[in-house]
Amino acid sequence: MIHRILASSKKLILLAVICSFIASVTVLIYGVIETGDAVVHVILDGPVSSKGAKKVVVAFVEVIDLFLLSTVFYITALGLYELFIDDRIKVPEWLEIHTLDDLKGKLISVVVVVLSVLFLGQAVTWNGEANLLPFGASVALVITSLTLFLNGQHKKTKVD
Repeated sequence: MIHRILASSKKLILLAVICSFIASVTVLIYGVIETGDAVVHVILDGPVSSKGAKKVVVAFVEVIDLFLLSTVFYITALGLYELFIDDRIKVPEWLEIHTLDDLKGKLISVVVVVLSVLFLGQAVTWNGEANLLPFGASVALVITSLTLFLNGQHKKTKVD
């Protein structure tokens, strides 16, 4: 009986897959709307000053951040689907997920890029007054930790 319950409970992961996919699409659509909004502001505001150019760059960096976050949700949905439901789904080889470590690695890679884009947004809007060093050091520390974790996982996989 317990075996049957556990075997059928993997279908519950479909809830996580569906919700992750909905989150991905929602953030993606929001990013598209924000892109349109930024383009309209550039067109309506006319010639761009250096201050206006900064605002445009920040708006587009934030849009890229949204697209990257959408990618995180999409990879989560796809990975959970491949791991628990059906691994025969057609995806590019670099997006194939066969183990939980594969999923973690792909997610960590995107998180590193998201953190880098987040720092870039802060650097572009930096007014010279606030101390950017603690924020940059924090981002660098997290990226370093995640990179070391990934390398440790990769070495562990090679040994196994």
